[in-house]
Amino acid sequence: MGTYNIPRNVKGEGRILFIFSIKSLIYSAITALIGLPFYFIFSALNMTVIGIIAVVFFALIGFVIGTFKFPEIAGLKFTKAVGGENIDDIIKRAILFKKKGNKIYLNTKEEEKNG
Repeated sequence: MGTYNIPRNVKGEGRILFIFSIKSLIYSAITALIGLPFYFIFSALNMTVIGIIAVVFFALIGFVIGTFKFPEIAGLKFTKAVGGENIDDIIKRAILFKKKGNKIYLNTKEEEKNG
């Protein structure tokens, strides 16, 4: 008898706590560190709960950036170009585009009216 490999679903094995992938955990941690000064400011004003909410909010933004893909919406023209790509890849590409000082020029043909 021969041996056969049985395919299995390995999609969730790279996840931590069932929701965090390595990338989303890193983005969540970085954005939580960005929200940490808000915690210290609010805790100095005796509003610690609001500071914790601010840190969690920033971490949630990082999780969304690290996890989700940009949706393709049929009614919007620009989403056809980036639909289905990771949000962090889109942000990285936009930052590199601005950093290089690139510009997009559109050549439009205007007809002159001689009358």
